Amino acid sequence: MALWSTVRAFFTAGKGVLGGLSEKAAGNDPLALFHRWYQDANRSGLYLPESMALGTATPDGKPSVRFVLLKEYDGRGFVFYTNYGSRKAAELEANPEATLIFHWAILQRQVRLEGPVHRITSEESEAYFHSRPRGSQIGAWASAQSEPLAARGELEKRVKEFEAKFKGTEVPLPDFWGGYRLVPHSIEFWQGRADRLHDRIKFLREGDGWARARLYP
Repeated sequence: MALWSTVRAFFTAGKGVLGGLSEKAAGNDPLALFHRWYQDANRSGLYLPESMALGTATPDGKPSVRFVLLKEYDGRGFVFYTNYGSRKAAELEANPEATLIFHWAILQRQVRLEGPVHRITSEESEAYFHSRPRGSQIGAWASAQSEPLAARGELEKRVKEFEAKFKGTEVPLPDFWGGYRLVPHSIEFWQGRADRLHDRIKFLREGDGWARARLYP
């Protein structure tokens, strides 16, 4: 345990706690900076570095948050998948604005993104769906996500029913399942520093580019 703590402290110090996040290091492209930080998180040994908190709200402002997995990101935005009948999906359909937050504790880093969300194409969803393990594909059919479940046995029964239904054939993409893409208009990078004097650099979309500002910790 002591050895791991030493390794973790060394890795963290080398990735920003001592040096911080300068304007030069941040650059002018937040997507390029996110890519570098995401690569660092992958190399850190952190479990599920692609895990991110998704915050949504109802039209009357009642918030909810849960963790989802980042499956793709590029200049178009950040993609995650879900059941379109879930609570998160219902809130996104009614109020298509959301927040994503990454927290990479070992690096003392956070990234917060805010922006509108829309469904990706069915072709994109289908391509990803068929890249998943077959068990996960069956699970998508079996789970009426967010609906009440009397007992786990009911879910297991539904899994067996869909296994039998699709035995010997490709599992089709359910019409109630697919991806969303958040298109960020705001991306904030938080780098932990000593004495809680953290570095915070925020990018705001400005036309075809980005405006950058430093925030008080």
